[in-house]
Amino acid sequence: MKTQKTVQVDCDVKVCSDRGTLRLQFPKRHTPLWELLEGRSLKGKPKYLYLGKHGFGDNPEDRKRATQIAIAMEADLDHPEWEKLFDCTLAKYGIGSAKYAKLANVLQLPGTKQLEPEMTVGAMWEEYLVWKQSQIEASTFKSRYLCTSTYAIKGLKWDAKTKKFSDTGKGIWDQPLGTEIVEFLLLIELNPVVKSNLFFALNEAFLRAQSQGKIKMTVNPFHELHKQVKPDTRDKYKSVVGADGEVWKWWEVRDAKCEDALEADKRAFTALERDTIIAAFYESDKVNERQIAPLIEFLFLTGCRPGEAFALVWDNIKFEKDLIWFNKSYSGTIKDIKVTKNNSVRQFYLYPRLTELLKRIKPDDTKPKDLVFKQENGRTWNSERHGFLWLGKTSSTKGKTYYYPGVVTRLIEEGKISSYLPPYNARHTYITLTAWLNKENSSALVLLAACCENSVEVILKHYLDVDRSVRLISG
Repeated sequence: MKTQKTVQVDCDVKVCSDRGTLRLQFPKRHTPLWELLEGRSLKGKPKYLYLGKHGFGDNPEDRKRATQIAIAMEADLDHPEWEKLFDCTLAKYGIGSAKYAKLANVLQLPGTKQLEPEMTVGAMWEEYLVWKQSQIEASTFKSRYLCTSTYAIKGLKWDAKTKKFSDTGKGIWDQPLGTEIVEFLLLIELNPVVKSNLFFALNEAFLRAQSQGKIKMTVNPFHELHKQVKPDTRDKYKSVVGADGEVWKWWEVRDAKCEDALEADKRAFTALERDTIIAAFYESDKVNERQIAPLIEFLFLTGCRPGEAFALVWDNIKFEKDLIWFNKSYSGTIKDIKVTKNNSVRQFYLYPRLTELLKRIKPDDTKPKDLVFKQENGRTWNSERHGFLWLGKTSSTKGKTYYYPGVVTRLIEEGKISSYLPPYNARHTYITLTAWLNKENSSALVLLAACCENSVEVILKHYLDVDRSVRLISG
């Protein structure tokens, strides 16, 4: 038996509860309109408009939204010029449906002036991108908004086999704004974290367009939609397929998109493991591994982010002042130089081992704008190449799969280091080892925090919380 509960409001359009969802019940004076709109008799029964398919549940927040819709609809229907105000498609009230949109196209109510349709999702998104591009880093904008989110809205999915995009049929790019598009959004196949980010961005885009008077809808279909996607805490460890079809492991640096996750992983190598890794690169029988050895050593000796080392030029190294300026970073996503992670400029002080390294690799004919570290072909190092030489790479040719282990992988297999850590953790290794050497010197910890763009609080909490020089004995 159905259980119903009516919420009394200050209007004759009632908000009712019906089996966990909400519906609107219209008074008899509105019956002629609904019979004309639907082309059938209601046989003396009230008109019910069910809101469940539009995401309205029986809860206080949705009741409040439904009540606002009821008040708005009654105000339009009871107005002397209701024909001009009432939207037969219901899109104005945020509960538009394909059914009423189609009826409105063929049915002209007496004296009704059809409202212009809402702007499309694609038009809203394009205007949003123009604004958003100036708010965030170029690499984040390209990977998260211009590529991943835009392709999802268009309903495009990368096919690794054909190396082409395929149409999923779930695109909403050309659809006018309305609550029915939510059903399509929830069906999009994306990593839950990425999907939640997309919903959050659509909500931001809607609110911005609405504040500019470009949207007539009073109800935001994207309101808190991101909360319906509950990311699994393990999702950050899953592989992700990029817009170009390339598969990225969770630990691989993809500029700002993954850098925050890697910053959170504060694990570090021991001093012995660090020196073992550096020596293995220098002593490798492979030319490309020996070539990157100075860069690997530099990352371990400075704790800078990989992109900052990739973009470093000789003009930023001031031997006469014993310091290095870090003021830019290289992005593999946009294949260009960008500002540092926090748009900052910081100085790092030289010390004997670091100075010896830099003077040893500096060519005699160096120009100020020359890269300190570059590949044999003169190109800038990037995270993909860096990761390949560190971890290894799998490739397929003529149906056969080949695996080429990197330096660190081989060291693990040989039992020379205890466990695998990503290339980014060279940064955490430097901070950890230096923090422990200076743990009794508060001034030194302040200097370390400034040199590595960190805070003393973070160093105390995340780098000095556990003495990593201690090794557990297991039975």
